[in-house]
Amino acid sequence: MPNKLLLTVTQPSRHWFAAPAVALAVLVGLSGLWTAPVAAAPPADQKKSLPAIKLPTLGGTQFWTDQVVFHDWRIQRNHLTRHYRLLDSKNYRHTWGSFEHCQETLKKLKTELKLPAIEGKVVIVLHGLGRTRNSMNTIKEYLQKHSNYTVLTMSYASTRANVQTHAQSLAQVIKGIPQAKEISFVAHSLGNLVIRRYLHNAKTRKVTGPTLGSIVMLAPPNQGSAMARRFKDSKLIRTVWGPSGDEIASHWPTLSRQLAVPSCPFGILAGKSEKTVLDNPLITGGDDLVVTVAETRLAGARDFLVVPAVHTYLMDHPQVHRVTLRFLEHGYFQSESKRQPIKP
Repeated sequence: MPNKLLLTVTQPSRHWFAAPAVALAVLVGLSGLWTAPVAAAPPADQKKSLPAIKLPTLGGTQFWTDQVVFHDWRIQRNHLTRHYRLLDSKNYRHTWGSFEHCQETLKKLKTELKLPAIEGKVVIVLHGLGRTRNSMNTIKEYLQKHSNYTVLTMSYASTRANVQTHAQSLAQVIKGIPQAKEISFVAHSLGNLVIRRYLHNAKTRKVTGPTLGSIVMLAPPNQGSAMARRFKDSKLIRTVWGPSGDEIASHWPTLSRQLAVPSCPFGILAGKSEKTVLDNPLITGGDDLVVTVAETRLAGARDFLVVPAVHTYLMDHPQVHRVTLRFLEHGYFQSESKRQPIKP
């Protein structure tokens, strides 16, 4: 991939195709969006045990959502067929069928492999729209190496369902780690809206959840996305980003009312591209090529920091790694004296 990308639009009357081309480059190319083959449908009776044939998989892309995450083991549900499968740390499928069957298999493996319970402080890491948990590997590995947190990454079919469905899956994953003393979150882009919807659901339904630690939001579209709204009438782009993207683009007033402001300490990291190298003419003001700095802001944030990174690779930036851990541990990105809270 080239180190520099220049996106410019000139003489729009003579180059009528430029804006759609830029839109696709940003929303598809920069988001890393892609899909993968769908697994064959299971037998109608999923209650029966299915052959435990160990097979390699892609780990879940745009058709699989985690329902249980236990260290590097995970039970996933297929968005289309609704069946489940159990994957190990190398994405090998150990069994498939019903949720109960996969649960029972995992329970046996916990005993056979002497897998320790998930206790203490946990950080759940969520990816953004059109991405997979692999996109969060560098920040996950940094947190694992430099802290005592148990770090779990969650996959969800971001382009196949709405924010509410993703939030329900997050609740299921959290339910599966009842011995965790405290749960924090690190999320990129759409993943932050999934967390906020989960918190909204818990509050409105008066559900007693786990003790919350803190949240680090990476390039969150907390105020919607002008980039998405610009192309809300494009059937092609709406098909690419799916129901969640359509909610941000076309139904933001409704969606925003269903997103809680976290009651725990949260910090926001916004990206700002270097305009001499990268330029997205479809967004005005400081931005990371997809979300503007202003759109990331949310009243109540304990700290706010702008970093020199583009949206797609913000979670890979070394500075982001360092300040994310610092916020999780101390509640600020740089120091207490340099905190930039966003007042309600």
